[in-house]
Amino acid sequence: MQGPAQVAIVAMPETTASVVYGMYDLFMSAGRDWGQIVDGRPGPSLLRPVVVSRLTGSFRAANGVLIEPQAPLDVALDFDYICVPELAVPPGEPIEGRFDVETAWLRTCHERGATIATACSGAILLAEAGLLDGWEATTHWAYCDVLQQRHPRVRVRRNAALVATGEGQRLLMAGGGTTWVDLALLLIARVAGPEVAMQTARINLIDWHDIGQQPFARLARTRQSSDAIIGRCQEWIATHFREPAPVAAMARLSGLAERSFARRFKAATGLSPIEYVHLLRLEEARHRLEATDDPVEGIANYAGYEDAAFFARLFRRKVGLTPAQYRRRFRAMRRALEPQDDGAGGRGA
Repeated sequence: MQGPAQVAIVAMPETTASVVYGMYDLFMSAGRDWGQIVDGRPGPSLLRPVVVSRLTGSFRAANGVLIEPQAPLDVALDFDYICVPELAVPPGEPIEGRFDVETAWLRTCHERGATIATACSGAILLAEAGLLDGWEATTHWAYCDVLQQRHPRVRVRRNAALVATGEGQRLLMAGGGTTWVDLALLLIARVAGPEVAMQTARINLIDWHDIGQQPFARLARTRQSSDAIIGRCQEWIATHFREPAPVAAMARLSGLAERSFARRFKAATGLSPIEYVHLLRLEEARHRLEATDDPVEGIANYAGYEDAAFFARLFRRKVGLTPAQYRRRFRAMRRALEPQDDGAGGRGA
């Protein structure tokens, strides 16, 4: 009788233990826990995860938790399935030569026919290994620009929560945050079938990230420019974005002709002045949709838009949901997370 499919989970000091061992737990759950819950008899585990690393001894993960690899990388060369958790490396931090061992190993595994799945910023390693050139890819929304800049031949899908690509769709990528659970379910479905994946999702109360990353991503890139003139304009617009004709006001503040200002602003921030204003306004609108019960028209006006219909179209284009859909999705979450009055003068949980 054929045993469970072996899945290598690559661990590095730059990974977080929650993803390494979260994947481990889900893979062990597949096939085993449904019978335990429904019939009182555990079934056989259909996947056997193995934590592998180039490091031979225990080490601290990025979040300080001790990780104990179960096997070195070379032992896992024959594994049919490889998982790479996220890299806890700031976007844009130089990584040349830092992961050469892992990228060379991933290339070898892929050449041997393995399916490789990456979570969050782990897709950077696939790109560094040269496996994504000419293919679609996704990664955490904060790393999309870095991925595109470092690897211009990769077709980055910024909003996608999951992407299956490459020859035979053997390269699987999840976007940011907890989309690693979607990735794990997809791999379980590949190995053991959709029904087992659905059972695993039901047991663990996993909600599929079907709306993608866009509604979660921060729209405005507000990092201060090193250009002193543009930086001063950024500081001003951060609190004056609701004012009428904000671009003309920034141009006056800069002391530059409006066209010269526009060119310099885009060179410094990557956005035109009006794009920058729109994104600041939309961030404010998102906050008010989450935090208040104000009508959408009122929120549009508060954010600086006289035409509520234009605001709604722009919001849908940039966020991926209508204002009403966004409120339904995130208002209840914020309410649940905010402290509640317990009725006795205190704050309830």
